[in-house]
Amino acid sequence: MTRIVAVLVTAGMTDASPPGVDPEEFLLAMAEDTYEMVAGLELVEPVILSAGVPDLDAIAWPGTPVIPIGSPSEAFAALPYGTEAVVIGADAPDLPPLLVGKLFRELGRAPIAVCPAEGGGAVAIASRLPLPDWAVPDFDEPDVVATLRGQAPGPRMVATGPGWHRLRKPTDIARLDPGLEGWDNTRDLLT
Repeated sequence: MTRIVAVLVTAGMTDASPPGVDPEEFLLAMAEDTYEMVAGLELVEPVILSAGVPDLDAIAWPGTPVIPIGSPSEAFAALPYGTEAVVIGADAPDLPPLLVGKLFRELGRAPIAVCPAEGGGAVAIASRLPLPDWAVPDFDEPDVVATLRGQAPGPRMVATGPGWHRLRKPTDIARLDPGLEGWDNTRDLLT
């Protein structure tokens, strides 16, 4: 079984940049922190998906594919191989690795699993590959779980894991927990 964890980086994620911090630098710091967490996971292969963000090769370890996509809706289709995948928004730099593992565990009972985001949308979406034809995941859909369940051809097709937060606007930075390990690049820009 090949498990992929992809970090989805979009140009709109610069909106979380606080005043006085360069938006592109902030985006790269968040993306690098999210990628570093993913690259440190065992038994998965990391991938970076770039939706209009240049220079992401600079944050990738050698051998990590950096795949350009037109929009987040193309994320799962762009993955070149694998039997299961989790796609994580790069705007969750302090996401605990345990939550990624829980999504893979949920794929044992459902073809899709979601880590919902505080305030709506999804932090991460997991799927058996290929993505089921009925599923059209949208990370910014306010009630992504209900929407996916509405698309499913039957019950128990969409599981949920514990929720987390995303950094979508400057005030969301208050959600970062200084006591958590990781997110060093984002932390350095904020101090």
